[in-house]
Amino acid sequence: MLGLSLDTTVPLPASYSPRYVEAAWYGWWEKEGFFKPEYQSRQPHGKPEIFSLCIPPPNVTGSLHLGHALTVAIEDSLVRWHRMQGFQVLWVPGSDHAGIATQAVVERKLWKERGALRQDLTRGEFLAEVWKWKEEKGDEIFRQLKALGASLDWDRVCFTMDAGFSAAVAEAFVRLHEDGLVYRDQRLVNWSCALRSAISDVEVETRQLQGRTVLPVPGCPAPVPFGVMFTFAYKVDGQEDEELPVATTRPETMLGDMAVAVHPDDPRFTHLHGKRLQHPFTGRLLAIITDPMVERDLGTGAVKVTPAHSHADYELGKHHGLPLVSVIGEDGAMTAECGDWLQGLNRFVAREKVVSALKERGLYRGMKDHAMALPLCSRSGDVVENLLKSQWFLRCEGMAQRALEAVESGRLKLTPKFHEKNWRTWLSNISDWCISRQLWWGHQIPAYQVSVSGSCDLGKDGSDALWVVGRTEAEARRKASGILKKPEEEMELVRDADVLDTWFSSALFPFAALGWPPKVGDLQEFYPNSLLETGSDLLFFWVARMVMLGEQLTGVLPFSQVFLHSLVRDAHGRKMSKSLGNVVDPLDVIHGASLQDLQGRLRDGNLDPQEAAIAMEGQRRDFPQGIPECGTDALRFALCSHRVQGDDINLDVATVLSSRHFCNKVWNAVRFTLGALGEGFAPQTPEEVCPSSPMDRWILSRLYHTAADCGQQFGEYELHLVTSTIHHFWLHNFCDVYLESVKPVLQSRDQSRILQTRQTLLSCADLGLRLLSPFMPYLTEELWQRLPKPDADPAPSICVAGYPSAGQLAHWCRPADEDDFLLAQEVVRVVRALRVTYRLTRARPPVYLMCSEPAAHRVYEEYREPLQTLSLAGSLKLCPSSKGAEPPVGWVWGRVNDHTEIYMDLQGLVDPEAELPRLAARKKKLERQILELTARTQASGYQEKVSPRAQAECQQKISSLRTELEQLNQALESFGRMSAGLGTPPSADE
Repeated sequence: MLGLSLDTTVPLPASYSPRYVEAAWYGWWEKEGFFKPEYQSRQPHGKPEIFSLCIPPPNVTGSLHLGHALTVAIEDSLVRWHRMQGFQVLWVPGSDHAGIATQAVVERKLWKERGALRQDLTRGEFLAEVWKWKEEKGDEIFRQLKALGASLDWDRVCFTMDAGFSAAVAEAFVRLHEDGLVYRDQRLVNWSCALRSAISDVEVETRQLQGRTVLPVPGCPAPVPFGVMFTFAYKVDGQEDEELPVATTRPETMLGDMAVAVHPDDPRFTHLHGKRLQHPFTGRLLAIITDPMVERDLGTGAVKVTPAHSHADYELGKHHGLPLVSVIGEDGAMTAECGDWLQGLNRFVAREKVVSALKERGLYRGMKDHAMALPLCSRSGDVVENLLKSQWFLRCEGMAQRALEAVESGRLKLTPKFHEKNWRTWLSNISDWCISRQLWWGHQIPAYQVSVSGSCDLGKDGSDALWVVGRTEAEARRKASGILKKPEEEMELVRDADVLDTWFSSALFPFAALGWPPKVGDLQEFYPNSLLETGSDLLFFWVARMVMLGEQLTGVLPFSQVFLHSLVRDAHGRKMSKSLGNVVDPLDVIHGASLQDLQGRLRDGNLDPQEAAIAMEGQRRDFPQGIPECGTDALRFALCSHRVQGDDINLDVATVLSSRHFCNKVWNAVRFTLGALGEGFAPQTPEEVCPSSPMDRWILSRLYHTAADCGQQFGEYELHLVTSTIHHFWLHNFCDVYLESVKPVLQSRDQSRILQTRQTLLSCADLGLRLLSPFMPYLTEELWQRLPKPDADPAPSICVAGYPSAGQLAHWCRPADEDDFLLAQEVVRVVRALRVTYRLTRARPPVYLMCSEPAAHRVYEEYREPLQTLSLAGSLKLCPSSKGAEPPVGWVWGRVNDHTEIYMDLQGLVDPEAELPRLAARKKKLERQILELTARTQASGYQEKVSPRAQAECQQKISSLRTELEQLNQALESFGRMSAGLGTPPSADE
């Protein structure tokens, strides 16, 4: 028919190679249109139900990390499962324009290539450079998504700066403004001086400092100490001998102090109520105000109030009617309000000058270490300032209440459920959202400052100006004309230079990507989305924004469920960080990477030399031999095999390598099946297969239960249980048991049994591959294409073939047969344990099975042939029970259960004289280990000092050692009897 392959008429290679298997299938899937919802609607098993979702749009500047890979693995497995069930599936790809990150990348590129700053270009010229970069580099993330096998509908790819999406952003802003939810105000915002822009709350990272800590700050000539509390005094006006000491971590902001606050009930300051203080540098008189919010035990108990640079002080100042004076500018330099001696200085350089000046005036009272939370910009590493700016804000309280109600009413389901607490906490404490950003790359705010020809300026910063909002400038002009009652041609409009916060546009993604606002040819039938799946705290914030805006703008929720998965950490449980050297590129896991390659990338990166040295040492420790080639399927399966609804995932590359070994096991099982089928085999549909032999009935009943469990677990998003269920079937049911048990059948001359076995092999391979396909699409496609198909199954690809269901396979359900074979497997387990104890390798000794229970005897008789095969027995004979009888000379004994015992003939297979010293030495070691562990558990203070988990692990270890010792004693007894020549042979029931 069709790996580099695609030609499946050539023989299947002897061993599994991910590079071979994953080379060509994706292009064929895409070309055939299998990822489009229209395709499913034409399938025989197609359903009218829709399953739609959008990928959380990755940054256009980004590259995939393991967090992305986990999201893709989860989403694609769910998408492929629904597609195979016949749903009309739409998975929309897209990328986010990433305003701050993209602008920074292009600015660095301009400086490197031309030595030019952004400000050296016009806005239009700079944006042209950004679009040029996007066309050259912006699709890299999509190539990586394809490498992960993501079955996205690429004909509907969406970029947040596309014309249609930009129109949706403008529409949303205008509607929200018309609803009174978007407004302009002068307020304190989070400001990054390095970026010269406001930033979102979620872009502020808090670093906890325990005391004095020296940190580098962008734009500052030297590292700056933080975690220090400075104390200085204000003199009381008119009383030179009276002063009021205040403590602060930001002495440079004292130039903006407007008052000092004390607690009204603090007796230390009662005599100062109503008095004023002299500012030593500005000459201002500062009021001493009282407020119950002041913490009496913090610092000196007196708090300097700087309303223009602190949220708490802003509220205090608003309550007491204090003026707002900004002393730090957008660039992080001190403003003219500070005087010539400080104006233009970096704020942290100014700190040193202020402290020196306080010392000169005799007002400095000392400093001490102080634990504090330092706000840092996650984008630039700069210390975040609170600056007073005129910006656009979005009222959130009402929308947040509706989002809360959506979860409480069950209209929106959060999975796992424990996230509901975080949902309530975050939305209950939400504040209005500053959506202005001082960037050039992004959606320019559709708001215009209005003046009338010939009139005076209405205010440079626009704080007193008339602002109108419109989808177009013409619409804004009409609105301005209507408000001012002047002709349109007299209106002078200047568009706001700022852009909208990237999170604003990305919050529109789930419905804007599906055609909102409605227009001809859109995808409204797929809206709202069935599911949103995402993973980090940052994206949790994004989810809430989407719910709020989605319901406000469209009247419905953007999705009915949110599935929040865990974070991926390294094998040691550490957060992945470039500076630790533990960041793993998914493509390195897929294709493999030498240690030399990994280290070379670190050297070429942007880490400082000290961090790079630490990171390289971490790589040498974690990946001494580099990262082995594991393939996409193994990576996806390994990621989904973790419990993603619980704690964070500690991913070890060894886990992925284990999944690759599993791929090889599946490969060999299907290769064996193809060899057993031969040429010209005429397959039956599952509905036509009715097995009669006990092993065929058992394996197909196991296949039924596997399909039933997978269906239930997929529906509950318990993907780790799905992968575990499939892995157990392939490895422990099909490969280790069934395939081994039927080899003698296939070598027999019983054509009827051979035909039935072949059909069972095909049913297991076909349906087993279908069960596995959502996780391992490449491997399963390569193998499934080579299997013979019944005429009744016209599916051209496994990715659009029917997924096995419990209803389809119900006639295979035989729980009694499964229970019977569990009993038989216990016999196999005991025989194999004996083989290990007595170090048998290729020898196949005779085995006698003694049973006193008629029902069990019947089971053993029915499974006699597979029992002999799986036990690696030369012969297997059933005997009547002879409880209390001594084992015959040269035979060993093992107990299966209360009614079944095993005897194995080892005469001529082992040398008792050689084995006895070895076993005696092992026994001595085991006894010593048990004694040491038992003594440890009985030591004084053990219960109090050792954790319950460690205690349980210790008891488990002791139990395991005692079991081994018991087996060893039995072996010693048996070898002793062999040496003495004691025992009587059992009588066989032929």
